[in-house]
Amino acid sequence: MGGVELTVFELVTASYAADEFQLRKDWDERSARIVAHEVLTEVSSTEFLQAATLLASYKASRASRSAVGCKRKDVLRLELADYRSNAAAVEGGFVAAAKLLVREKVFDAANLPYQGQLVPLAAICAFLGDRFEEDAVKQKLARWYWCGVFGEMYGGASESRFAFDIVEVLAWIDGGDDPRTVKEAAFVPNRLLTLQTRLSAAYKGLMAKLLQVGSLDFRTADPIELVNFFDEAVNIHHLFPRAYCEKKQYNRERWNSVINKAPLTAKTNRIVAGHAPSMYLASLEKNHDQPTARLNEILLSHLVDPALMRADDFDAFIRKRATSLLDLIEKAMGKTVSGRDSPEVIEAFGQPLLTATKSSAAA
Repeated sequence: MGGVELTVFELVTASYAADEFQLRKDWDERSARIVAHEVLTEVSSTEFLQAATLLASYKASRASRSAVGCKRKDVLRLELADYRSNAAAVEGGFVAAAKLLVREKVFDAANLPYQGQLVPLAAICAFLGDRFEEDAVKQKLARWYWCGVFGEMYGGASESRFAFDIVEVLAWIDGGDDPRTVKEAAFVPNRLLTLQTRLSAAYKGLMAKLLQVGSLDFRTADPIELVNFFDEAVNIHHLFPRAYCEKKQYNRERWNSVINKAPLTAKTNRIVAGHAPSMYLASLEKNHDQPTARLNEILLSHLVDPALMRADDFDAFIRKRATSLLDLIEKAMGKTVSGRDSPEVIEAFGQPLLTATKSSAAA
């Protein structure tokens, strides 16, 4: 009768025990400090070992041109001396990664697009040390990060990508070429319509980017990140409400997509209810003393066109907001989202999704 296969952490723990080192005790102490950061609460012992292996093998490669990696076989070969010399830096690397993510408005593990992308990010930050604090460095790290998210590059087994990430991102920071994660990342405009739930990394990424550009609550005008900090109930809600869209028999792929969603408090969502946008906006103005001009500013903070909401113009609203979301993705990735005027886009949206500037340029 076969036994249960040991995890890589258990195997390394047993290996280090021969040298009288208690890996489990060391990890428990480090883990307690790491999970104090909400975005890092799901970091596992295996991910920590992967990041340590990635950093150690990268350092070794600089001296001997040896391979960089953090696959299972590489982790099992991690010498105790290498673990000891890199563990503190890796712990610091995870904390630095948390700082970057909070700066990018990713506040907790539930809203983290890719758990696995923390491994190369932590290893890169660990090697950078104090250089991580430089704004130019953080800008490049953020661009690489969002290319990974919106390019949806970390969905499967990604250890090979982790290896060239650390090599290429660090070379890029020192003035080298764009890393292949940045070069290869692409976002297809019609993907917006298939982003329907939080299960998608790109969906979570868009919600974080919306927080960056503002996302004020319709009722209080407080930034959603501030509301969330004080533990008020915040969720993702439909701007054209579900009940309203179903009554109008609008295309579900459109109304249930990320294009028609925004972070709002539970109290605000009760005002929205199943009403037409024109009705709930009027209610906010009349019953909650929200001046029209201020409410327009709040809507704009969600990349929403106030005039289209007040006119209940669903189709034009979908096209305009989809265009704005693509602009947001372009800025995050630092590269053009191509295909905005493709036949597929025109079929799905009725018109190209070009910004005013691009429309003028095309003309």
